[in-house]
Amino acid sequence: MRERGIHKWPFFVGDAVFVGAAYFIFYQSKLPMGAWQIFFVVLCVAGGAWLGIMPFLLEYRLALKLAETEALGSAADKIENLERVAGQISAATNHWQAVQDQAQKTAADANGIASRMAVEAKAFSEFLQKANDSEKTTLRLEVEKLRRAEGEWLQVIVRLLDHTYALHQGGLRSAQPRVAEQLGHFQSACRDVARRVGLVAITATAAEPFDPQRHQLVENGAKPPPGALVSETIATGYTFQGRLVRPILVKLQDTPSTSTTPNAKTTVPEAAGAPATVETPV
Repeated sequence: MRERGIHKWPFFVGDAVFVGAAYFIFYQSKLPMGAWQIFFVVLCVAGGAWLGIMPFLLEYRLALKLAETEALGSAADKIENLERVAGQISAATNHWQAVQDQAQKTAADANGIASRMAVEAKAFSEFLQKANDSEKTTLRLEVEKLRRAEGEWLQVIVRLLDHTYALHQGGLRSAQPRVAEQLGHFQSACRDVARRVGLVAITATAAEPFDPQRHQLVENGAKPPPGALVSETIATGYTFQGRLVRPILVKLQDTPSTSTTPNAKTTVPEAAGAPATVETPV
């Protein structure tokens, strides 16, 4: 469809005439202008503005009427489509009853299947629960066995490291530097092997403040005085994977009650909880 419109040039010509007339009155008048001269100038300018706007207003009204006409035509087409849709709905309604009956039968069958599935699911859940409980019991037993085995081999390694420490201390007191050096290398090698599985030997340094969380006195049940200092390490302590499993057995400085005699029997707590009697070097 060819776009319709109105001719705007007559309005533009009239607008130019009005503006020219206003300029002519202003040019011919003496300043200051009189009231009638100002009135005619304003009237000419207003008339020019009205002629400049009028073609656009007319064109807008014409486009609005065309749009309304096209909308009416589109509405008529839609009404025809609605009539066809209404016919299709009517035809579909005739089949709805049969579909509904079939759906009811399908729903009844589905309810039966769901009931059977619920019964089977309940039975399967009970079976899984029993299997899970049995598996948990088995795993708990296996974990307990592994813990006992871990405690046993931890005890064995701790005993071996205690013996190597005692040998090294004996070598230091033997006044034979070469023997002490060889025993020191042997002890370091043994501790390196134990460190690979997470078992680390810890010792106390001389004049180190006594720490109940880290140290233990030789005498069972003895209480150290305030500000007590460590004199020497009687038996090394151990940490397993960052957890303290046995404190360091120490002797305090200038404490007669904590002194030991040569070849005295000292009870050293084991990492796994069982005490072991070791020979205390003097």
